[in-house]
Amino acid sequence: MVKIDCLGDICPVPVLRLGKVIDSIKNGEKCMVVTDHSCTISNIEAFCKANHLNYHTDEVINGVWEITVSASR
Repeated sequence: MVKIDCLGDICPVPVLRLGKVIDSIKNGEKCMVVTDHSCTISNIEAFCKANHLNYHTDEVINGVWEITVSASR
């Protein structure tokens, strides 16, 4: 699984970083984006919907989220 550490990064940086690994996600690999900015969640969700990707969001500790992204197959 590709892990993208976006702690401290504000939008649109997390979405841009996810976009760089989109091909590996489409080939069946999962990707996890770790963020501490709540606005990133809605932006990643919109990106995933536009690219037909599945996503699951977990708040692992207060104010830190892990968004797991995978291809829709």
